[in-house]
Amino acid sequence: QVQLVESGGGLVQTGGSLRLSCAASGRTSSSYAVGWFRQAPGKEREFVAAISWSGRWIYYADSVKGRFTISRDNAKNTVYLQMNSLKPEDTAVYYCAARLSNGSDTYYITERDYDYWGQGTQVTVSS
Repeated sequence: QVQLVESGGGLVQTGGSLRLSCAASGRTSSSYAVGWFRQAPGKEREFVAAISWSGRWIYYADSVKGRFTISRDNAKNTVYLQMNSLKPEDTAVYYCAARLSNGSDTYYITERDYDYWGQGTQVTVSS
């Protein structure tokens, strides 16, 4: 089992920045791919960014490409999402998710690919 805890959310003005963290505990000796998703009020949860267990492979949703950066520090069992040039439409609850890699160094972009989820952290961008 892996437990995930997100942090770093908050209220920021348009154009501002936030850095979200996803800290893993439990069975962290294994290799995990991690993804970030978000859910805005009244909308379905959507994919934001994903990173393979090594950090070599990364993928972004078109809506955040060029503004968000996903990274990881495996020594700290933590994955980060640096969010720059934030827009009101980025307002959502952000979730991180993890999937055991089983030797495959790749990323995953759909919810059903992930086994473990955090509780979410709220990001609000004011106009």
